[in-house]
Amino acid sequence: MRNYHQLNPIIRLKEMTLLKPQEVEQMITAKNFAVVETVLQQTHYQRYLHPYFHEQFEISLDEELLKTIKELIELVPNQEILRLYMMPFTFHNLKVLTKESVTGKDYAHLLVEDGFYTIDECRTAIKTGISEVLPEKIVTTIQEVREHLEGGAVVQGIDIIYDRRYLHEQRRLADKINIPELQEAVIKMIDLTNITIAARCLSQKRSCSFMKAVLVSVGSIPKEEFLAFADASYSDFITFLLESEYQEVMRPIIHEQVIDFAGLALLQDNLITESFASAQIDALGPLPLLAFLNAKILELQNLRILLVGKRSGFTEGQIRERMRRYDA
Repeated sequence: MRNYHQLNPIIRLKEMTLLKPQEVEQMITAKNFAVVETVLQQTHYQRYLHPYFHEQFEISLDEELLKTIKELIELVPNQEILRLYMMPFTFHNLKVLTKESVTGKDYAHLLVEDGFYTIDECRTAIKTGISEVLPEKIVTTIQEVREHLEGGAVVQGIDIIYDRRYLHEQRRLADKINIPELQEAVIKMIDLTNITIAARCLSQKRSCSFMKAVLVSVGSIPKEEFLAFADASYSDFITFLLESEYQEVMRPIIHEQVIDFAGLALLQDNLITESFASAQIDALGPLPLLAFLNAKILELQNLRILLVGKRSGFTEGQIRERMRRYDA
């Protein structure tokens, strides 16, 4: 286990394996999937270019993420940072496995190894409600979901509980790790998630009790401020957003009192990237690690968007508008 002073030169080397902007551009403008594979042949991803890559690249991208995390687990001073970054995949797996348990259907193709907890460990925890491997807070969440289902409640509640507890756990871990840039990134993510949830609830005319159940209270904007709009007009909520601390970033994605939700999701990822903008001048601290992790995850996300787009015949414009920025 190294300190950050020893780790950062290794991180700088790993950064050199990230796709270069010109390589991404070549793939976006490629006439077909075969040309994309030709570009990838000159990159770190050449190892995955087997004859079935066209049909199975999702598996390869998952393998690359898991390989990256497992390498870093052996190196980083604080594994909680990696745990926080992989938590979306942990909670995704819990959702999928819970729905498998309820419906009896096989969703194995949707599962993604998170590098910390095996699929079997998660499946056992969901089946029994106990675990000696998963963190206590996650086990408590599983138990809450089990109680929800035992009460005969609707399956849709599974997502609500897991999503809410995921955001709480992200904030708890960020505060425990206590790196200001990471806390800032997590709080922005929670705020923008709450904004998205509130906007969707208001547009669908959901009740105040429903909004109270799905919103979380661990962002910088108090939950009560969102709930105050439950009986107000949608335009009042838009006005609130345009006067909030996020007014500058929200303004470009609000058109004629309508929020561009795809643009909001893109904005959320880009704001998190900006939180680590000073990584290049931080030689002794954890910022290079945070910036690399963020870049790697977004690179894989962009590759998935690009490869799906090329396989499905999307235009250049359709692919570009979905791509995330990871070069703060």
